[in-house]
Amino acid sequence: MAYIRRRTLLASCLCITATIFLLVTLQVVVELGQFERRKFKNSNLQNGHPKVEGVPKYLYSFLKREAWTPNGKKTSDTDSYPIMLWWSPLTGETGRLGQCGADACFFTINRTYLHHHMTKAFLFYGTDFNIDSLPLPRKSHHDWALFHEESPKNNYKLFHKPVITLFNHTATFSRHSHLPLTTQFLEGVEVLKSLRYLVPLQSKNNLRQRLAPLVYIQSDCDPPSDRDSYVRELMTYIEIDSYGECLRNKDLPQPLKTPASMDTDGFYRIIAQYKFILAFENAVCDDYITEKFWRPLKLGVVPVYYGSPSITDWLPSNRSAILVSEFSHPRDLASYIRQLDDDDRLYEAYIEWKLNGEISNQRLLTALRERKWGVQDINQDNYIDAFECMVCNKVWDNLRLQEMGLPPKRWKAEVTHLSCPEPTVFAFSPLAPRWSSLREMWVPSFQQSKKEAQALRWLVDRNQNFSAQEFWALVFKD
Repeated sequence: MAYIRRRTLLASCLCITATIFLLVTLQVVVELGQFERRKFKNSNLQNGHPKVEGVPKYLYSFLKREAWTPNGKKTSDTDSYPIMLWWSPLTGETGRLGQCGADACFFTINRTYLHHHMTKAFLFYGTDFNIDSLPLPRKSHHDWALFHEESPKNNYKLFHKPVITLFNHTATFSRHSHLPLTTQFLEGVEVLKSLRYLVPLQSKNNLRQRLAPLVYIQSDCDPPSDRDSYVRELMTYIEIDSYGECLRNKDLPQPLKTPASMDTDGFYRIIAQYKFILAFENAVCDDYITEKFWRPLKLGVVPVYYGSPSITDWLPSNRSAILVSEFSHPRDLASYIRQLDDDDRLYEAYIEWKLNGEISNQRLLTALRERKWGVQDINQDNYIDAFECMVCNKVWDNLRLQEMGLPPKRWKAEVTHLSCPEPTVFAFSPLAPRWSSLREMWVPSFQQSKKEAQALRWLVDRNQNFSAQEFWALVFKD
């Protein structure tokens, strides 16, 4: 009997303990919930718009926020926000309220907002811009904005006046665009000055016993710049270690063979051992400058550069790269590189700026200082955020003008915002190999893109939806 009473007492104690634990847990949950609600409720308005700093972007679409309409009336209706519709679903976000300084806009890829009365701008990603579907008819208050930082070979139609001038706002690699992305592959001044990966010249001289003076790493073969033809010819005059799929004669370690490894420490250490690297862009356009140029400068390797004709405007110093355009033939370039390879004094003149940590190019310094975005910097917006906010701010500027009874301002892209010349090919000797099918494609592709641009412009100006059949019929019309 006593045993039963003890068990009953123990069970009662356990029940009381469990009840107390549940009550305490419930109280904690309630207190936390109240704290979170107070935190959001007390979030104050700044400059007439909700303060959203510190709130993860993925929460924007779930937070019901107060807003200020252009006429100053306070409302909780999200219809008061201008809608920025990504017609090319670059971001993948179905709905996000973004804060852009004093302005807020709703960003989405949801095309059901096409006819929404608050849809003010359509955002396009250049590589995915095509004729299959466009937001037509285009209303007078609809701005079109283009983001295109990639090679012209991805969409040649954009590089002709009839198409580029369709857009009101641009963010491209050109310094002339509304949001220039020319330095998109350069984190900042400090990485150029850094000596982290620099291999001393004496060590590089010793490594020359097993390494070529030049290294080439490309796996995108036969692009519009025809770089492989030049390198193939150059190989007949000087030794080149080629690690990529194009003209490969040497293999990287297995873990470094994937494209993702090209920004790893292990890859950097291998490349930093070389004196020179062939930094050839896949296309020749003013200000189209990729990591192929900046990476060797960061590693303390002298780039032998072919690409942007305006590259001298972006060199860290007057003598920091060897420019292919200054040599009439690959044999002349090879002769010059051998001369530098044999003379330490001449070679060191190309890395003196880095050894001394001196960047003399004021254009480059100003561009890095004044750009409104960062590269691999969690403390700054990235360039997509900056592009979105540029458009958002312009839309709000016009809403404020409208509220004051003034006509809206119209922005328009110029042909210089995205312009590249027709591709050309090298033909150094009768012994040059036959053109590959891909190499043959670029010139006629560029020429046809002119017709495509004209046809597209005519159809868009008509301001009606059109079919692919209509488009191609215009392109191939005699």
